[in-house]
Amino acid sequence: MAQHDSSYKLLFSHQRMVRDLLTGFVKEAWVDELDLDSLEKASGSYVTDELRDRESDVIWRVRWGDTWLYVYLLIEFQSRVDHGMPVRIMSYLGLLYQDLIRQKAFTPNGKLPPVLPVVLYNGERPWNAALDIHAMVETVSGGLERYSPQLRYLLLDEKAIVNDPNWSSEGRNLVAALFNLEHYRGIDEALEVLGRVVEWLYAEDQSDLRRAFTAWLKRVWAPCQAPEEERQSFERLDELQEVYDMLQERTSQWPQRWRQEGLQEGRQEGRQEALHETALNLMRTTRLDDTAIARATGLPIDEIASLRGEA
Repeated sequence: MAQHDSSYKLLFSHQRMVRDLLTGFVKEAWVDELDLDSLEKASGSYVTDELRDRESDVIWRVRWGDTWLYVYLLIEFQSRVDHGMPVRIMSYLGLLYQDLIRQKAFTPNGKLPPVLPVVLYNGERPWNAALDIHAMVETVSGGLERYSPQLRYLLLDEKAIVNDPNWSSEGRNLVAALFNLEHYRGIDEALEVLGRVVEWLYAEDQSDLRRAFTAWLKRVWAPCQAPEEERQSFERLDELQEVYDMLQERTSQWPQRWRQEGLQEGRQEGRQEALHETALNLMRTTRLDDTAIARATGLPIDEIASLRGEA
């Protein structure tokens, strides 16, 4: 999980990723008023007045229209559901505002700038935590409810987005490509998406972002997808094109190797039990859908569907 979080932080430390996040996934009119060329990374480390260190994931700021009124973007990365997320967001926002007050970074009207808190969730299970701190506070009648805090964050649940029937990954959006690679439905689809990423990041001025994608593929994506004997081979690669070429060459053999690994691990339990264990392992460690897992194991699709509840 630490590797995944650090890789995401590296990816979203690039202006183009944040731009694609805003233009592709924040479907609100105010985004059209932003000067996206002004996007710049802000410090995410703060020390409170009590000298307790806290660190949020990534913070960016961007100009709004023709004025120097900054809209701050606070982006949190999550691999698991965190039911305390509204409290975390409220805490991070308080630290950000404390820091801005110390810097006297007010708007022309003497107010604090607006902040968009974003939670980027890439887990398999549906996000079921509250989206607003208000929903976590017990309601008391008689007037006390007026003092209940209200703070909402924008949730981007990658799997829910990709599985939405209206979802389309058309266009040169790197964040959409990242979501697709995280939750691909088959190796051929993953290769098609990755091929587009290689093309988009071919230019020399994209070298830093290209290295960030390469690091994520080597350290996070490939170890979760490739058969065990193949995983270390990716560490020797330094270029995105090299990773793509290796995947093109070897992924056609992966389903058979997954199946062989499962049969070897379960040879004492019998063939059927071994295939079930292989299917469960693929559900837990990859983003393959039921059809791809059925193809890899040779099990009927209805058996795969019934095993989902055990994964």
